Amino acid sequence: MGCTANRSPIRAPLSLIRRWRARLMPVLALLLALGLCSQPAAAALTNNTYDGNIYALYAGNGSLVPPRASLAQTLEEHRPALLVFYLDDDAGSKQFSPVVSELQRLWGNSVELIPLVTDPLQNRGDGGARDPAHYWHGRVPQVVVLDGDGQVLLDAEGQVAIERINDAVSTATGIPLPEGFKTSGTMSFNELNTEVVSR
Repeated sequence: MGCTANRSPIRAPLSLIRRWRARLMPVLALLLALGLCSQPAAAALTNNTYDGNIYALYAGNGSLVPPRASLAQTLEEHRPALLVFYLDDDAGSKQFSPVVSELQRLWGNSVELIPLVTDPLQNRGDGGARDPAHYWHGRVPQVVVLDGDGQVLLDAEGQVAIERINDAVSTATGIPLPEGFKTSGTMSFNELNTEVVSR
């Protein structure tokens, strides 16, 4: 004859269930609220909102800032300098950021590329030729190319054509630009990033 075991289901005490429910409900409510209230990121090339480092976000090149050397150090070493004045919350600067990234690719070993956010330059006196404020006109983006002696070869505002910048840097460095890089255009590879390509 077999032995029948009394099999009753194991049940947690009702008080334990109520305690866990009391602890989990606020957490679940918070997660639900965050899910319903969160909005997608609104980064865009065409607006004047702050989205973060424009070179990392829009040019895919966060290595541009901070610059490797200051203007004063560059001039002391008689190296050509390429100054780019910008703001992270300026649509024009965002749209120009792929050009700056391409300039680093083309000239990074031959010229000191110095992207400078202009917030620290505002309402500041001119400290002479070794001070970036000396060259900034109050608009962004602005590009200034200096040769090794500190002479200005290009000073232009707005969406400066990369060809103009390349010509000035070529003059400053004495290095001719290869034929394949004489003309360029832009290619967008997603909704945020654009790349400058040679034609």
